[in-house]
Amino acid sequence: MLFNDFDFSQLDSPDFKEDSVRETLILPLLTALGYQQENIVRSKVLKDPFLQTGSKKRPITLIPDYLLKIENAYAWVLEAKSPTENILMGNAVKQVYSYSIHPEVRSKFFALCNGRSFSLFRSDETSPLLYFDLAEIADYWETLQGYLSIHSFQMGKVFSYLPLKTNFHAQPFDYLNRPLLEEIPVKKQAARRHFGVHGYFTKQAWNVVNRYIQNFSQKGDLVLDPFGGSGVTAIEAMMLERRAIHLDLNPMSAFLVGSLIRPVKLEDLQASFERIKAAYESALPLSVKQVLKKYPYPKDFSLPKGSDVRFIQDLFSPEQLAQLAFLKHLILQEKNLDIRKALLLAFSSTITKTNLTYHNSSSRDINAGNGSPMSYYRYRIAPRPVSLDLMKTYEKKFSSMLNAKREIEPRINEQTVDNLQIIRGTDTDLSFLKKESVDYIYTDPPYGKKIPYLDLSVMWNAWLDLPVSEEDYALEAIEGGEHEKTKDQYNSLMAKSIEEMYRVLKFDRWMSFVFAHKDPEFWHLIIDTAERCGFEYAGAVAQKNGQTSFKKRQNPFTVLSGQLIINFKKVRRPKYIMRASLGMEIGDVVMQTIEGIIAKNNGATLEQINDELIIKGLELGFLDLLKKEYSDLTPFLLETFDYHSETELFTIKQDGRFKTYVDLNLRVRYYLISCLRRMERENKTAYFDQIVLHIMPLLKNGNTPEEQTILNVLEQIAFPVGDGWKLKVEGQAGLF
Repeated sequence: MLFNDFDFSQLDSPDFKEDSVRETLILPLLTALGYQQENIVRSKVLKDPFLQTGSKKRPITLIPDYLLKIENAYAWVLEAKSPTENILMGNAVKQVYSYSIHPEVRSKFFALCNGRSFSLFRSDETSPLLYFDLAEIADYWETLQGYLSIHSFQMGKVFSYLPLKTNFHAQPFDYLNRPLLEEIPVKKQAARRHFGVHGYFTKQAWNVVNRYIQNFSQKGDLVLDPFGGSGVTAIEAMMLERRAIHLDLNPMSAFLVGSLIRPVKLEDLQASFERIKAAYESALPLSVKQVLKKYPYPKDFSLPKGSDVRFIQDLFSPEQLAQLAFLKHLILQEKNLDIRKALLLAFSSTITKTNLTYHNSSSRDINAGNGSPMSYYRYRIAPRPVSLDLMKTYEKKFSSMLNAKREIEPRINEQTVDNLQIIRGTDTDLSFLKKESVDYIYTDPPYGKKIPYLDLSVMWNAWLDLPVSEEDYALEAIEGGEHEKTKDQYNSLMAKSIEEMYRVLKFDRWMSFVFAHKDPEFWHLIIDTAERCGFEYAGAVAQKNGQTSFKKRQNPFTVLSGQLIINFKKVRRPKYIMRASLGMEIGDVVMQTIEGIIAKNNGATLEQINDELIIKGLELGFLDLLKKEYSDLTPFLLETFDYHSETELFTIKQDGRFKTYVDLNLRVRYYLISCLRRMERENKTAYFDQIVLHIMPLLKNGNTPEEQTILNVLEQIAFPVGDGWKLKVEGQAGLF
């Protein structure tokens, strides 16, 4: 083992100083961690920081002993000290910390070694991650390698070629090596089990969630959503024959999911509705005063600050209050609990449209609107409130709920319903789950000030008699809101939640985290917290959510056209993302990202390029530089790449080469498809020898493939026709 032959008593000699520590101990250590000469930057002069002294500023020169470089970024800083110096606290630690956070470095870790001991710190924490005597390095070697080896770092998401597995279903399911999914076209209205059943403040597209669950888990696996919301994750997991846990602090969330999934006899449910409808209509016209005196309705519940009215009853006209109170009374007369809850689910959905915040969004359809809490995230009285017929609205909502139950019945029924556990609680405490018991996590957490869920749920929770306590508000992971929670409180709650998710997830399993915030600070909170817990970042994917439609943008790097889905792996030796330093060639990263997405997609739109650059800017922490240097991306793209106006795709210039490193097989695939398409347009037979002669010169930068490599990729994307090759049509081939 390292240093077995070193006599540590030499450290007591006054002649064994800092330079001896460097040459005798540090260099062998770096070599053992995998660093070569090209990775080790010695005594780099860091410029430009200033120290205020009186009324003047004087330049300070910083010269770290070692900067450990991987690709074009600095992974960590190492400082040698003499055997008599303290490397656990004090000025020496502050000195190396200043190197680590310097704009020209921006490393995640810094370390000190005085020959006797070794200390390792994260640049965003004050306590050391590791501290041990160098003579006992064998006991700490595996942990040290996990943090600092040359293989412990990454530059974020990479584009790689994943060949189509023609016999995929016969392959053993490899949890760890799952591919990142491409953007999935949203199909919100295609599933009756979600569309139209009940509104919620944010709702993930069911088919996107469904595809992620399929990709990262198997039948029988346990899927967790600790911010369950409207229940899309849990229900889709059940539809795919997984087990599921739906957790949410909001009682409205637990009620919605629980009421929908409980099995009932649909003919009995229909009969209950018919009884209620007949009783309601036979009582018409209702006497508003008499009904409000006889039947209870929620009143004097305070609404959040910023609401147009003070109390919940002010959100309704007297007629609406009376109608809803009477309808609820009729529903509560039904004896079967599960049927009663299903009828209340339709009732709750009806409330969304029968109040004074409801505004019509279409001149042709009076029902094509929504309540302001769902649209504006506050209780805003509509300028021109629309009054809908209560029973007609309830009947439509009942029909949607009935269709949903009918659709889920084959998968969620008396035999399977117990595989879905619904828990009202906080994501910061998953103590009901054992360590390493969950197979996959898909969740859409709250983001800062965006949506105060409990505040906005007052109307529904009050009508449904669902209590919300002060403790619930204290545990809600938001910033601001009625209880004016601080950013630090939000950050702390999110960090605890991620820690708990790490604890309960099995090793070699995945967590997918929806990111829908404009502030990069929240991105780094998630990434840094996840890495600190032990997750490895595997890459983010831009995903439209079906709520917005963005056309080409001339000013990039301001907002995503949808959201990101951030993917993490729980592995025993995670890799850490390195940040871009001030000296990094941002232009090279930009060009490599653009060429990578073009190679991956065989041409990319401005929007796809923009989204990938936002991801890379977030990953490496230079989004601000992108905004500054590429305020308008279009001229750069038009000058550097070919643009096809019909498809709106940017491609590598005809017969041009990739200028940066892109995965060899990806480049081969890109050129093969381009070559085959061109020959097809020209009605020429694509002979293998001609294909090789055409694309081989274009692959000269980087590694040049053998003919067998080209043939392997060709067989994935094309099929032989006589003596030539023809490109497979879409659906016959692709990347898995």
